[in-house]
Amino acid sequence: MLQNDETLRRPRGRPQIRPDDETRQLLIKAAAAEFQLYGYAGTGMGNVAQRAGVSTKTLYRLIPTKAELFTTVVIERTGHFMLALDDEALDALDPAEALRRILVAYSNLTLSPETIAINRLVIGECERFSEMAAAFYEHAIVGSSRRIESWLARETERGRLRIADPHAAAGMLRGMMIMEPQRAVMLGQRTLPTMEEIEARAAACAALFLDGCRSGPVA
Repeated sequence: MLQNDETLRRPRGRPQIRPDDETRQLLIKAAAAEFQLYGYAGTGMGNVAQRAGVSTKTLYRLIPTKAELFTTVVIERTGHFMLALDDEALDALDPAEALRRILVAYSNLTLSPETIAINRLVIGECERFSEMAAAFYEHAIVGSSRRIESWLARETERGRLRIADPHAAAGMLRGMMIMEPQRAVMLGQRTLPTMEEIEARAAACAALFLDGCRSGPVA
């Protein structure tokens, strides 16, 4: 009787060796490598599964389409930027130091080799694959900008900054910080900036921006 009970309790099929979350991470890492090497058009779901060491059946169960796979890669990249910024920690700092940290974190995201590669991919293939371009715009550009915008709005509400349009200001900040170095890297005119260069540029951009929008009497 005991043996029969154990038989009933035993799940059918081969036991799952690896949790789905861990398998997803392997797939995301493999997909990022495939996209960087072969572009969006040249990346096959089977090759991603093979690189990750999982079956195509498992890949399609967890991430059913290539468009969703690309979106997942982008979300994973931008997630590191979000995790690097803690609202409570930022609110405890003076605006200059808080903004410097935000800009350093944003640059670590946008000026990384992986993000540069994704940018090149999107620019090169956006006309053929509109869903890829839309995913990148929404989750990478708009998503990261919202994070900066929310801090600017909070600082304005606290009376420490004077900003009429936090959304527009966030776009100006992003451009000031990364457009020139990112464009130069993408065109092969310079190497990726060092951490020291990023920190120096972040401090300079923060000071320049804040000098124009600190709360106080208007001259």
